[in-house]
Amino acid sequence: MKAAVVTISDRVSRGEAEDRSGPAAVRMLESFGFATECALVSDGVEPVAAVLREWIGKVDLVVTTGGTGFAPRDLTPEATALVIERAAPGLAEAMRSATFGVNPHGMLSRAIAGIAGSTLVVNLPGSVAGVEESLAVIGPALTHAVELLSARPSAHAQSLDWHSS
Repeated sequence: MKAAVVTISDRVSRGEAEDRSGPAAVRMLESFGFATECALVSDGVEPVAAVLREWIGKVDLVVTTGGTGFAPRDLTPEATALVIERAAPGLAEAMRSATFGVNPHGMLSRAIAGIAGSTLVVNLPGSVAGVEESLAVIGPALTHAVELLSARPSAHAQSLDWHSS
């Protein structure tokens, strides 16, 4: 399984800050069995949509980090919405619900998730803690989601009788 981690940040893309959330996402995705590649792009609808389109069809999963908050340049969900064909709201709902009672700012995330072709796209927060908390919640489901999208045999599907009837 292949994944791309796209860090979205004006400051990181200008070399004014270090990318810490992207490497955190890579570590976690690799622990779930994904081979990862990385990209970096500035905030904004067009730059983010363009980089997402580059990865669609080349990898099974694209995880973005950054640009999901309330700041004026936090436009990752808007860019993602332009690229996905089908929404996968349960992933974003699970990430937000897991932060209730843990991080009072988690409910401010505007992250979305969806499917473009056979690629799953998931927005994550731009902080290391946000990435780790979010992937801890949805990580176990990502492998199965990718298997379903690619029509690969799934251990989950093989264990359920209703899939074969």
